[in-house]
Amino acid sequence: MNKDKRLEIFKRFKRENPNPTTELIYSNPFELLIAVILSAQATDVSVNKATAKLYPVANTPQAIIALGEEGLKEYIKTIGLYNSKGANIIKTCQILLDNYNGEVPDERAALEALPGVGRKTANVVLNTAFGQPTMAVDTHIFRVSNRTNIAPGKTVLEVEKKLLKNVPKDYLHDAHHWLILHGRYTCLARKPRCGSCIIEDLCEFKDKTE
Repeated sequence: MNKDKRLEIFKRFKRENPNPTTELIYSNPFELLIAVILSAQATDVSVNKATAKLYPVANTPQAIIALGEEGLKEYIKTIGLYNSKGANIIKTCQILLDNYNGEVPDERAALEALPGVGRKTANVVLNTAFGQPTMAVDTHIFRVSNRTNIAPGKTVLEVEKKLLKNVPKDYLHDAHHWLILHGRYTCLARKPRCGSCIIEDLCEFKDKTE
């Protein structure tokens, strides 16, 4: 795919949705961090339901530690892998208190050192909370990047690096939100909705649907 096509794709995404953001509901970097940890292998909808009850009670590292691991699990038990996520969140909260005065760090290495935080989670927090031009490649972005040929790659890291290199700079900050939403609602895994896709004529997927 050439750079002119890529530019037009992101122009259309921006025209359609000028200010995209995560569908996770949060009001500060700490709430976002916890929500993203909880969202691994879970839907944003399920996470939002849980945090809607949790955050009014505890939305700081101190408050979550005060709940204790068992207390926290009562709020997140509807989410997959809640046992391990609960344990990781308690450990993460303690590290934030011990090392960062309870604040979420805005550096990749510091974020990735937190229990339950991998590269994708760190990228989401760096981009959405701190405005850094990172690319959090989830299953949707991986699929869309390969299917459209925007940034084909065999691994998540390869796709991430290609997107960072190939997405026009003016669109880089919002690109991962547009790609996630496109994969979630239009470029579906089983049967993409090509007939209602705003980039159908630019996409290089060979087996387009009606």
